Amino acid sequence: MPGIYLTAILVSAAGIAALDARWRLAAWRSPGRTAAAIALGTAFFLAWDAVGIATGVFVKGDSPLLLGVDLAPELPIEEPFFLAFLCYLALVVWAAARRLPLLREDRRTLEETGA
Repeated sequence: MPGIYLTAILVSAAGIAALDARWRLAAWRSPGRTAAAIALGTAFFLAWDAVGIATGVFVKGDSPLLLGVDLAPELPIEEPFFLAFLCYLALVVWAAARRLPLLREDRRTLEETGA
């Protein structure tokens, strides 16, 4: 079924956005910086893809899950969505990992005070 891959990417991004919204990790904490980081990361990886395509390392392959729309030879429309999702996921995981020590410290403080 065409479009399943793009749908999976968008549903996954929605799940990460829900976690981000709940814990205010990236986009809900600093939307401008998050958008800039995602745009920069996506542009970098698209340039990386262009080099890979030009050298023959990356090929699209043939899958019934793709929409069948190409932005360029060997570059399906799903690729920028995947790369943006990858960048967003990395930001959310990084922000969550940075917050873990703070959560552990808060838990220790609560246990010490008996609250």
